Amino acid sequence: MAFYDSIFDSLGLKEWCGADAKGGPMTMAELLTRSKGTQAEETSAWNVPFPSLDELHASCNAIPRTRDMTSGVEQFFLDIKSSLQFVLDPLTQPLSWLLDGSIWMFVSIPWWLLIALTLVAVQFITRSKSATLLVAFTWLFMAFIDHYTYAVQTMAIIFVCTGLSVLLGVPVGIAMSKNDRLQKAVIPVLDMLQTLPSFVYLIPLIFLFSVTESKLYGIAIILYAIVPVIRLTDLGIRLVDQDIIEAANAFGMSARQKLLSVELPLALPNIMAGVNQTIMMSLAMVVIASLVSAPGLGVLVLRGINNLELGVGLVSGFCIVILAILLDRVSKATLARVDVSQQN
Repeated sequence: MAFYDSIFDSLGLKEWCGADAKGGPMTMAELLTRSKGTQAEETSAWNVPFPSLDELHASCNAIPRTRDMTSGVEQFFLDIKSSLQFVLDPLTQPLSWLLDGSIWMFVSIPWWLLIALTLVAVQFITRSKSATLLVAFTWLFMAFIDHYTYAVQTMAIIFVCTGLSVLLGVPVGIAMSKNDRLQKAVIPVLDMLQTLPSFVYLIPLIFLFSVTESKLYGIAIILYAIVPVIRLTDLGIRLVDQDIIEAANAFGMSARQKLLSVELPLALPNIMAGVNQTIMMSLAMVVIASLVSAPGLGVLVLRGINNLELGVGLVSGFCIVILAILLDRVSKATLARVDVSQQN
């Protein structure tokens, strides 16, 4: 007899429990009990089971099981799938074109020209010889071990997804800094995005889009990586000294002028720190996105896992580490230059 039978009997719910009895599949515990040919053991008062859905269902069939709840969530998602696809497909299709186009462009450019352009861009942005030498060493090392194409594909994806994360995240952060109610509404969403396991991002997207579509992994990367730039943009603007804001008001600056000429320049170090974290999180998600056909170094890591090729997995993982160091050093050198310009 189930533990909570007496409770439902004392409440006079015995008929209600039996009226809507559902003959669903058995739980794993019931299957094990049947396979062993034994009856379920009585539970003592000392080991009172928690009144979970499955425990209550054992005493009252009208109460749904946990599997009924999960099946309901799945069915709800499947019911709205067509409507979501109708709305999201045209909105997200440009992301596929952008990702495919950037990967094609990065791969099509001759290696010597791409490396030269990268070195010039890094030197111009960071004005750091060490960062430029690190970029040169990384590209040449990747090319030497025949991982250049995979590294270029990874960099193309990071370039697109980080750029879109910044373009979308900075305005959201600015809006949050100007509206306390909006901040309170958005922060729980950011908390969910930041704590949700990275693999879970892929589950609803697989149902919505084809695995062969680039926007599938692009959306997952953007959702995973956009949180830091939003948070730090909001924080940076809120940390601007109020005395400076009052001085700007005294000069008769409009809200737009204060934002562009005072608040954003002073918040730029925080925003750049958010961009740095966004780049790192994009790189981390690119590897996981290889499970849904994302090209790049993650494909080699996945091949090493699937085929138990230890060397392939370790070398490609080391290449990802080098890329992470490169991106971190370049973004920090840029941040250091921004800090110096702010002090001057």
